[in-house]
Order: sequence, then C-alpha cells, then structure tokens
Amino acid sequence: MRRREFLSLAAASLATPALNISRAWAAEPGAPLLIPEVMDIAPGAGNALDARRGTRDFIAGAASETWGYSQEYLGPLLRFRRGRIANISVTNRLDEPITAHWHGMHVPGYLDGGPQLAFGPGETWAPELPIDHPAATLFYHSHIHGRTGPQVYRGLAGMIIIDDPGIKDPLPHDYGVNDFPLIVQDRRFDRSGRMIYGLGMMDRMHGFRGDQILVNGVVRPKLTVPAGLVRLRILNASNARVYDFRFTDGRQFHQVASDGGLLDRPLAMASLQLDGAERAEIVVDFSDRSPVSLVSRDIRMGGMMNGGMMGDWGGSMMMGDRGMMGDRGRMGDRGMMGMGGNSGTPLEIMSFDVGEAAPAGPTRLPTSLPSDAPALGDPVRRRDFTLNMHTRGMMRGGMMGGDGQMMGINGEPYVMDRIDETIRAGETELWRINTDMMMRHTFHVHGTSFRVVRQNGRPVDSARIGWKDVVRVQGPTEILLRFDKLASEETPFMYHCHILEHEDVGMMGQFTVT
Repeated sequence: MRRREFLSLAAASLATPALNISRAWAAEPGAPLLIPEVMDIAPGAGNALDARRGTRDFIAGAASETWGYSQEYLGPLLRFRRGRIANISVTNRLDEPITAHWHGMHVPGYLDGGPQLAFGPGETWAPELPIDHPAATLFYHSHIHGRTGPQVYRGLAGMIIIDDPGIKDPLPHDYGVNDFPLIVQDRRFDRSGRMIYGLGMMDRMHGFRGDQILVNGVVRPKLTVPAGLVRLRILNASNARVYDFRFTDGRQFHQVASDGGLLDRPLAMASLQLDGAERAEIVVDFSDRSPVSLVSRDIRMGGMMNGGMMGDWGGSMMMGDRGMMGDRGRMGDRGMMGMGGNSGTPLEIMSFDVGEAAPAGPTRLPTSLPSDAPALGDPVRRRDFTLNMHTRGMMRGGMMGGDGQMMGINGEPYVMDRIDETIRAGETELWRINTDMMMRHTFHVHGTSFRVVRQNGRPVDSARIGWKDVVRVQGPTEILLRFDKLASEETPFMYHCHILEHEDVGMMGQFTVT
C-alpha cells in the first residue's frame, strides 16, 4: 500500500463513531494492592492451572466478565527454580482454544506454548519444563493466533519468578514484604463501569488502549511498604500502552534487572520506560517515610515521526465531546504528522505509604550484581526484518484482506504452516529490524534472550540495557542473539510485534532451530 493510501484510510477512520467510554461513575483509587498467591512449581504432580471464566468488580458495584488461570482474573505467581524439572498442567475450561506461553523462558519449541500448541475446551496440556534460565522476572499468557489480544485482555496472564540457587541474591527478596510484583495494565470501561474490549480502526492501527490503570487487577491501588529498600518487579502486561514510570516527588531509584535477568550493577535513574511485555526490577528507598505515588507520562498512539501516525494527541482524536479535532481544537499537539509524545496530565499508577514495620533485608545496594552474561561473540549471519503495517495482499477481499490479515513482516502476513526462517543452534546472529511508515512497534523473540547493540541507527550500551527478549523498534534496530534450544517445524519459535492487536492481524513470523 502506498503512503498516500495509508494516510487516506487513517483519516477516514477518524470519521467513524468512536466507542463511547463516557461514564457516570468514578473509579476510586487507593484500594489495597492485591499480592498474587505463589504457586511454587516443583517436580512431580500437583501444579495445576485451570483457565476459567470469572467476574471482578474493578469498579464498585459493576461486575465485569473476566478470564483467569485458577482465579477470577489473571493467575497466581509461578515460581520456578533453575536447575530442576518443573511439572505443570493447564486445563482449558473455556469455550475456545488457548495456550500457556512461558514468555522469556529458555525452553525448546515443543514446550514454549506458542500458537502451534493450542489446546481446546476440556483438554489439558501438561509440559515438563527443564528450568535453564538465570534468575529473572518473566511473563506467562495465552498465545492463540488471532485471539491473543482479547484473551490476554480478559485476564489470561500472570507473572513468573525464576530463582537461581547457585547465586546469593543481594537484593530485597522477601516476597510480599520487601519484594513485590506489579502487573500493570490499562483497561477500558463502559458507562456502567464494566470492562469492555472492542476494536475500532485506530485500535487496530495502534493497539487497544484503556482509560483506567490497573496494578495486579486493582484500579490505582495503594501499597504499604517498610521504611527501607523495596524491590518492585514491574511487568507491562498492557496490550499496547507504553509507560514512562516515575515518582511524584522526583526521587531516584535503581534498576537492577531487565527482561532476561539481573544487570551487571544497579543503575540510578529517575524514570523508566517500558513497552508492552517488557519487565524491569527496580529498588526504591522508602527510608524517608514519605508517601509518594508512581505515575507515568501518558504516551499516546506511538507511531509516525516518533509521535503517532496522527501525532500523539494532546486529547481525544475520536468523535467525542470536542469533535474530531481533539481537546485543543486542532489536529493533535503538533499537527496531523505531529511530533508530540504525551498529554499534559500524568497517569496515576499506584500510591505508596510507609508502615510501622522495621526495615527488612539489606540496607544498602551492592555495587555489582551476580548477572549471568555469556559472551555471544561475532555474528556468523545477518538477517533483516521489516515490520509492515500493510502487506502485499492486504487489499484483496477488503480492508483486512481475504483471510483477515492486515499486517506482516517482510511483506507477508503470518501463516501457521509456513516456516519463515531456519536457524542453526549455537550460532550467533545479528538481526536488523526496521519498520515501514515510520511506525513504532515492540519486537519479541521466543526461545532466547538477546543483546541490543543499536537503536535508531545509534550504538547503545548493551550492558546498561541488559538481557532482553523485547525491544522497542522505532527506527533501525540491531540485536545480537544465539539459540541454544531446538524448535521443529511442528512447534517452531515465533518472532512478532508485541502490540497484541498487531500480532493478531499478522505481524508475526516463525522459525526452526536445528
């Protein structure tokens, strides 16, 4: 599709009625943060998840229909230990196929939980997982082709912690005392306060975004912490939203881990940006006993010109109370091809107060961390990937194409019976990833962790970024990676955009490792 045609379609989409999300209720913040129960996954039977329906009053008095793994919404925290076998069974008690994908975990393709491993209503999948991954915070979720977005949105997701008994953890690690999981999501609600998911054209182009922020399934909760060092494991489990986390008092904190595990050393910072499916562990010092809130810049519709296909709006660009021209009466913050990056009002994520309990755990951060950083060496092969907003066959059969596919990689939408790449185990490769139409995407690779070496054409310090399995692509991006786990044609690994609505309409490929 030509650029002019794309812009015409996008502009036309603004004339379609938007989903009416005005409401007569107010989502009150400040309910206690829910701390997920822990399922310690050991060898042998007894570790069972049930994917099932439920209800949750996210807004008081308004019951929303939800899905979850063994609970009404989301799932328990799964705790694995490096070096041992983990047996877990997942039973599907829903009315459509699902999977359980262990996002970020280094396992062979037949255990990965990708689209090829779907299991239907009433069926049970019982993998035996050899845990060979450094200490890290990971993610699990359903991964059905064409249905990942709605299934994760409804609640088929949760956090994983991998412990490594071979290292001494020098950081706060008393779960629920000074070590907390934060699963951050945005959700959209109707007039009655019930959670809804329905895709308009802008949702398909930029990913589905909500108007309320949840942490562990609670709207803008409060957490009481001890007066000392506290570890926060943050997972961006939103379908498409990007967060730029910071504290309202401007305090510094230290990042200690990325997607794949611990960094080489704690890094001081005042803000932290996470795209979809990215994880980061941070340590915050609450010894001053001051209450504070965690907030984020409201980064809108990331896309063209670093700011969104139609700009990062300073207000609503849908047909709303102030019309198509947005809150400021014009086309976005800086015009239709604007360069804006956020609206003026920050998003409140959650609040913290400090309890009377004495500080627990370490009182000082170490100067270095026991990271697992094998040398990758020089690449023996290079591969190029372009993330396409529209594929060659998109206009056949209508806007979405004859098979419902709209987006793709290297000009082709995802096809389940096509292997796109064949990779040799143990060989280091350099993957060069770019986008068309200057759109912003989030690229995820199954089966390994990688090093980011260049972003937007510029070198980066990969040690500061750490081991990754998700990377923001907003221009030429290069990653260095090696695969040590095998994947067959029957159960290949995937690479895809982790904006879930993009993945669902074809921005995905698959590969074998032999």
